[in-house]
Amino acid sequence: MSEASRLPFSQLVLASGNAGKLAELQAMLGNEVEVIPQSRFVQEEVEETGLTFVENAILKARHAARASGLPALADDSGLAVDALGGAPGIYSARYAGGGGDQANNAKLLEALQDVSDDKRGARFISVLVLMLHAEDPTPIICEGAWHGRIMQEPRGSQGFGYDPLFWVPERYCASAELSYADKNRISHRAKAMADLRKRLGLS
Repeated sequence: MSEASRLPFSQLVLASGNAGKLAELQAMLGNEVEVIPQSRFVQEEVEETGLTFVENAILKARHAARASGLPALADDSGLAVDALGGAPGIYSARYAGGGGDQANNAKLLEALQDVSDDKRGARFISVLVLMLHAEDPTPIICEGAWHGRIMQEPRGSQGFGYDPLFWVPERYCASAELSYADKNRISHRAKAMADLRKRLGLS
């Protein structure tokens, strides 16, 4: 029996409009399942009213499952900086209030401008939630964390979000300097996905 045939689905909808997340998650899942963007079924994204990554991921997964009629995978992830009390946290994608990745990175650098390197510890956090249907009472919840620190200036051109500012100690470079393949082996999202694959019987 093939790996794909053990799954109760061959397609799932990703509860996100983020092209970077779609590419990463499809690469991590491989050929076992087709990941379809939420935008194929609904344009508006659900309001993230939760106070934790888990709460927001469940909200997003339920919304996508209801709109598509398919199993839904949601990723709620962000950056938690020690010197900022865990901020930007669940507000990472909208930290600057608009302007996208560049504005968010600029605001983070400004917030840390007087913080020394030894106090710029940070971690990326990813929570994956898989719901088989919108009313699924037992969603699969997987978490992953990736520890590093925030650099003084951006480096690299790969990835997205805060990758240009996130120093990866085990590779001695910025996250944005990693190849996609390497990042997909060691990142917070990779760790959460490894757990999900194990729980689905894929690894």
